[in-house]
Amino acid sequence: MPERRGRSRTLERVQELHEAPLAPLTTFRLGGPATRLLTATTDAEVIDAVREADATGTPLLIIGGGSNLVIGDAGFAGTALRIATQGFELTGTKLELAAGEVWTDAVERTVEAGLAGIECLAGIPGSAGATPIQNVGAYGQEVSATITEVVAYDRTSGETVTIPNAECAFSYRHSRFKGEPDRYVVLRVRFELEDAGGLSAPIKYAETARTLGVEAGDRVPAATARETVLKLRAGKGMVLDPEDHDTWSAGSFFTNPILTDAEFAAFHARVAERLGPDMKAPAFPAGEGLTKTSAAWLIDKAGFTKGYGSGPARISTKHTLALTNRGEATTEDLLTLAREVVTGVRDAFGVTLVNEPVTVGVSL
Repeated sequence: MPERRGRSRTLERVQELHEAPLAPLTTFRLGGPATRLLTATTDAEVIDAVREADATGTPLLIIGGGSNLVIGDAGFAGTALRIATQGFELTGTKLELAAGEVWTDAVERTVEAGLAGIECLAGIPGSAGATPIQNVGAYGQEVSATITEVVAYDRTSGETVTIPNAECAFSYRHSRFKGEPDRYVVLRVRFELEDAGGLSAPIKYAETARTLGVEAGDRVPAATARETVLKLRAGKGMVLDPEDHDTWSAGSFFTNPILTDAEFAAFHARVAERLGPDMKAPAFPAGEGLTKTSAAWLIDKAGFTKGYGSGPARISTKHTLALTNRGEATTEDLLTLAREVVTGVRDAFGVTLVNEPVTVGVSL
């Protein structure tokens, strides 16, 4: 458990700004200022800042890498706490990351160590502490498969707790931490990786296997898997590049819909009606009586193609699932586009898309 220190002593050491711009702390580069911005570099500083906010009834916004945030143009009336803790500890196949560690850098270091399990999660922007909240996943891997436990500050009990994987309630892009957003502040994340002699975990994602020229279930050098995923992501504008406005986004803006059997049957009928009886929508098993389909496919087939839009917020020119800031957008511009897409997909196919990024002070 992190050392407890007196509030005034700790907060005097924390970087503090007033009426601080938050847009530069997000990958969208959008949003107004916070009344107060604190930057904490140790677990103790994080805990003391949270305790102070809770004790004074001050609204609190936790910011990690800012890659999954949509902040309103009015900003945040309260304290924004940027978690900038550092810590990478690898012991055999066991990995512990401080919440503020840059996720994609941590992935690179595990691959360099010859370990498998998160190599296909390369290039995902943001911090390590955010990964269990969203149950981050891509290209056939999810962090829930390798996380053993999460160390968090529980704002309800006022204690630091260690939550094992089985109690994290992981599911598709969801977790206990996302379900109770005002309760837990992630401090550290622990993983169990695999020593496969420098090879990757079995390749699960069809596009990755195809690009690598292997069959699903095969292993390749972990470094090769990582490099391939980075190239695939870059081709879709999903690797941060300040010169490329297609990466001024939150990556995938919508989650892939999961439909019940009845909902999928109705959806299938709408697809046939709109696109012809021979058109087959993407369909993937998602549990008993459930089917997952593709949000990107829905957006494209509803008429929102790559580059759609004429204003400062547009769909990426590389991937229909990313909404982007072309440089002069406001959050309201972005939300206007998002609402247009949601309405268009619902009208076309009867499916309501759900935003993946967390919204602050605004909603769809």
